[in-house]
Amino acid sequence: MKDTPGWASPGSAPSDGQEPGASHPAEPADRPGGTQPADQPAATPEGPGTKWSKEQPPPAQWSAPTGPQNPAQPPPPPPPGPGWGARPPGGPSGPGYGGPGGPGGYGGHGAPGGWGAGWGGPPPAAKPGVIPLRPLGVGEILDGAVSTMRTHWRTVLGISLTVAIVVQVIVVLLQGLVLDDTTGTTALTDPSATLDEQTRAMRDTLLNSGVVFVIALIGTIAATALLTAVTSRAVLGRSVTTGEAWRDARPQVPRLFGLIFLLLLMAAGVAALGVLPGALLGGDAGAALAVLGSLGSIVVVVWLLVRFSLASPALMLEKQGIRKSLSRSAKLVRGSWWRIFGIQLLSLIIANIVAMIVVVPFALLGAALGEGGLGAFAAGRSDLGWTYLIVSGVGSVIGSLITFPITAGVSVLLYVDQRIRREALDLDLARAAGVQGYGTPSPGTVPGS
Repeated sequence: MKDTPGWASPGSAPSDGQEPGASHPAEPADRPGGTQPADQPAATPEGPGTKWSKEQPPPAQWSAPTGPQNPAQPPPPPPPGPGWGARPPGGPSGPGYGGPGGPGGYGGHGAPGGWGAGWGGPPPAAKPGVIPLRPLGVGEILDGAVSTMRTHWRTVLGISLTVAIVVQVIVVLLQGLVLDDTTGTTALTDPSATLDEQTRAMRDTLLNSGVVFVIALIGTIAATALLTAVTSRAVLGRSVTTGEAWRDARPQVPRLFGLIFLLLLMAAGVAALGVLPGALLGGDAGAALAVLGSLGSIVVVVWLLVRFSLASPALMLEKQGIRKSLSRSAKLVRGSWWRIFGIQLLSLIIANIVAMIVVVPFALLGAALGEGGLGAFAAGRSDLGWTYLIVSGVGSVIGSLITFPITAGVSVLLYVDQRIRREALDLDLARAAGVQGYGTPSPGTVPGS
């Protein structure tokens, strides 16, 4: 008999399954000294001359005997037990390690009740609302923003439409009454224009674009603040009306505009510091230094805006002050600046591409209906009259209905994602959503795996 672990029982009796008093099989021929007296036991691994008691207990049955055995024939080896490589009672397709046709594939790895039955991978994250309650990927953040807009479209449309109309009315009035008279971009495309004319045209263009950008930025942040309540409720799978969103955001609106003003003042200060040395130096060297300072200030402004990009959701959701919201945003962004910058840049590109599909046809229609027609529009003239401003403003309102919810949703979901990664916010969200048993290990799983 082979003494192989898993196939034979170590320490079995020398009788090997024979009854007491039965005749023994033939003695081995290689025993020392030829024959051995009957009253002297054979040598064993324990040492020569080890004596066994004449009265032995009955040996353990490896299998049920099926009939009388020949005393002169050694008993058959026992069947394999449930050890390594043992086939389970269920046959080849039953649970266990040996069945190649089992539910777990070859070997039954991962099959119920077999080898590795306690590990089936991490359980799926709970998803009471628009996102799963776990660290999010880029696609999940974008999908969550779109799902919020699609699921709660009435509230999202009402808020976005209100903010977009207010912003565009202000922009149209400024362009038609104030900025249009001071803007002459024709000199930028006129090769015969003098340097002073081109400089003045560039200044007017930057002034026009800067004012419009600031107003649009204020509208975007205001829409983000109002849509924060909608997105935060959508994460929990709950809806909110426009009135509820306004009542929730109203106490924080003054602080929100203070935050906007502080961020704009900070950006303007950085830009002024970048241009000031070149302006003081003057000449060609001063102009070159001013250009380098402008590029450097743009980099610093972008870094600051991304660093404090989560201040608005923190201010609205945590009911914090301006200073505390800025520090919270800096803490959440620390170590993830490039990731947050990339996600926000991607969301802006997607939203603006979709919006341009709507805005450009309205701009062309307004130019065709305005003074001078498409020729004046192609020549770069901006004084196309009220018709162009109103028609293009309608297109901008429709485009804002797309850009506001996406940028606001991405900002809020980035804030939620960073808090899940750093502060385990998913546990609080699961309790608030009423998810039962979230965060407790399921039966059969290995803690820490």
